[in-house]
Amino acid sequence: MALPTARLGTTDMRITRVGFGAWAAGGSWAYGWGPQDDEESITAIRHAVDQGVNWIDTAAVYGLGHSEKIVAMALQGVSDRPYVFTKCGMTWDDYGNVFRVATPTTIRREVEESLRRLQAERIDLYQVHQTPEDGTPTAMYWETMAELRQEGKVRAIGLSNHSALRLGQAEQIAHVDTLQPAFSLIDRTAAPELDWCTRHGTGVIVYSPMQSGLLTGAFSRERVAALAEDDWRRRSPDFTIGLDANLALADALRPVAERHGVSPAAVAVAWTLTWPGVTGAIVGARRPGQVDGWLPAAALELTREDLEEITAAMERTCAGRGPLRPR
Repeated sequence: MALPTARLGTTDMRITRVGFGAWAAGGSWAYGWGPQDDEESITAIRHAVDQGVNWIDTAAVYGLGHSEKIVAMALQGVSDRPYVFTKCGMTWDDYGNVFRVATPTTIRREVEESLRRLQAERIDLYQVHQTPEDGTPTAMYWETMAELRQEGKVRAIGLSNHSALRLGQAEQIAHVDTLQPAFSLIDRTAAPELDWCTRHGTGVIVYSPMQSGLLTGAFSRERVAALAEDDWRRRSPDFTIGLDANLALADALRPVAERHGVSPAAVAVAWTLTWPGVTGAIVGARRPGQVDGWLPAAALELTREDLEEITAAMERTCAGRGPLRPR
């Protein structure tokens, strides 16, 4: 299936407006989504690729290396291989404790480990996952990332969860190909970073456009209460103190979805794609059927009336945080 594509910043890659997020494929770990069947993950990834999705986003830390291995297994034998994006800067010890470290030494070790797990000769997009907590200056870890790009180990380099200030510091060293921020109808706080990327030719792939499932239209208080004990969402304010407002906003998407003949999930994802600077959205799936729910967002064009109705719903429910519309 041919899906619309857009150029990712100034790179030579054109990506579909939605990509497959493989966070949940990591299974049970400190920041996991609860138990996950590997075969279901593999089937979901292959289904997304078969439907035309041409990029997969994962990270070394997802499942402490497990997600990258699952992605490699899913792509075995795939003739038209999609782009694979992964991340560094989060390491772990033998007890599963995670640390935000981004020294030149750890980044170089991580890229080799990711290449091995992914069974790849080159990573299409390599991103620093979080701002490090080890005191490494932005310039130091970004110089290392630029070296990896020059050496051909990675095709493009990006930052994830970085502020506009840090983006500016990195840009002085080497061009920031991409940014990956959290962005959704509920979490709109990355708007300043989107503005920065628009001005500097940096591509943006947003994650959690459905706010970890809250905007799918399938959640309720009962379903939240039934989440696995090791599902990180049980501890999130969006699933606790902000739950009623968020569910009300999700419910307000139903009339828009019905007009277009799609799911509320597709409307939530498509909304993020209307913001200037956003190239694509990372959307997770634990089963093939979930892919079918959000895939129409890849080609869905929301009207001015749709956007006004959604903005009114955000105002009415007081859900989320951040500006309601682009500047």
